[in-house]
Amino acid sequence: MPDIRRIKTVFKSKPTMEGAGVRLKRVFGFHEAPKFDPFLLLDHFGSDNPDDYMAGFPWHPHRGIETITYMLDGRVEHGDSLGNQGVIESGDVQWMTAGSGIIHQEMPKESEGLMMGFQLWANLPSHQKMMHPRYRDVKRNTIPEVELESGVRARVICGEIAGTRGPVQDIVTEPEYLDVEMASGKTFSHDIKEDHTVFAYVFEGSGAFGVDKVTVESGHLVLFDEGSEVLIDSGDEGLRFLLISGKPIGEPVAWYGPIVMNTREELETAFREYRNGTFIKKGK
Repeated sequence: MPDIRRIKTVFKSKPTMEGAGVRLKRVFGFHEAPKFDPFLLLDHFGSDNPDDYMAGFPWHPHRGIETITYMLDGRVEHGDSLGNQGVIESGDVQWMTAGSGIIHQEMPKESEGLMMGFQLWANLPSHQKMMHPRYRDVKRNTIPEVELESGVRARVICGEIAGTRGPVQDIVTEPEYLDVEMASGKTFSHDIKEDHTVFAYVFEGSGAFGVDKVTVESGHLVLFDEGSEVLIDSGDEGLRFLLISGKPIGEPVAWYGPIVMNTREELETAFREYRNGTFIKKGK
């Protein structure tokens, strides 16, 4: 018999401002992160008012983490200290491993209509924190979409569902990242590794989550308890959510701003190197 996960807690996203003045919803972050190992932060940005997002995220550093940007609508131009540049468009994903250090910027491009997407931060274990930075630019047409039954579909960015694997593979924390859309009155079940942290973020509609059928509305996150399966029923207006899981790292976290290390000394070293110009480890 599958062990259907109960709901540990439900979080409501909170309005905040980041970058040079981007209005977004912080789903979870610094204070909640210990519950979400190996994940550190999830932001949901979405507005049809350019004043809310056009200021973007000018040049800033990262070390010791991965940032995963999933665009639903709009376009964001990125560039970095290693000479990489490009545009993330609607339906695309950028999986950036900062590793030993990268300085980059993410700037929205002028476009009509809604700008909407998500940025997830994932921690790196100590033995990979100083790895060479890398990008995985995942275009919309390479992300498989699986119809599980009439009215239930899933985009598979990372992980596997119904025998279909996502394009992002070989990540040490074995993450799964699904975008699931359900018509009203449908049921979704999915096997999850028992030792993994699992959460779902609802961004359209509402549904009943877990064996206890906890009602969760748009703008809320569900953190699941232990078990081997998640069970979700959609509400009358349908449901769309991110389902994300990963293997906990279980290491100390020293975190300040965009840099996450294991010790305070490592953190101080990172900021000292950023100030004196030795932050980027070319050729490492």
